[in-house]
Amino acid sequence: MKVDHFEQQKLLELAAEDVALTQLAHRRRTLPEVAAVEAAEETERELSADVVRAETEVKDLGREVRRLESDVDTVRQRAAKDQQRLDSGSATPKEMTNLQHELESLGRRQADLEDQQLELMERLEAAEATLTAAQQGLVEAREARERAEQLRDEALADIADGTGRHESARAAVAGGISAPLLSLYDRIRSQTGTTGAAMLQARACQGCRLELYGNQLAAVRNADPHEVLRCENCGRILVRTAESGL
Repeated sequence: MKVDHFEQQKLLELAAEDVALTQLAHRRRTLPEVAAVEAAEETERELSADVVRAETEVKDLGREVRRLESDVDTVRQRAAKDQQRLDSGSATPKEMTNLQHELESLGRRQADLEDQQLELMERLEAAEATLTAAQQGLVEAREARERAEQLRDEALADIADGTGRHESARAAVAGGISAPLLSLYDRIRSQTGTTGAAMLQARACQGCRLELYGNQLAAVRNADPHEVLRCENCGRILVRTAESGL
């Protein structure tokens, strides 16, 4: 294929835009701001689970404390009733003995229930403190996630802006390249994953960085200036310039 030498040099502009687009795509895939959002979301999920667990424990302990309060109140009422009957003097001696024994038993039962109640109230207080800390942590985690999302969105917007500019520039350059040459370039570009052309500089292909020697160098040196040449190593179109060292 023969194409005007100066038209071939436009491929270097096209390649520069493709390099920029490739770099932007890579940045988009490896954006640290995206990883930061994912980490913040994971932290928020963990703290949200902590809040749920703490809320459940507080509810369970609160329910148990109320049950014990009810039990203590029942024992107190029973003791008060027995004491009232004992004080009334209406009970028989045997009934009085039984009432006294029951009052002693109720006293021990009340003391035991109150000890349990105190222990549960201490556990409830600790659980409430844990819940408060988890809730505060969740608030902070949400704020951190929102900040991370904002930074991510700003970075993505910057990438999108850069991509749009380079795509427009690429289209403008491509418009000045003949269809056969552009088709060849794009085919090679799809194969390399980066660019379809590279400058021959100081007798080295700038695509694969390998220097030309012997017969290959002689072939390039003697080729028609308008002949479309390709690197034998990477397959890219070799664009000759004043820096080619031929």
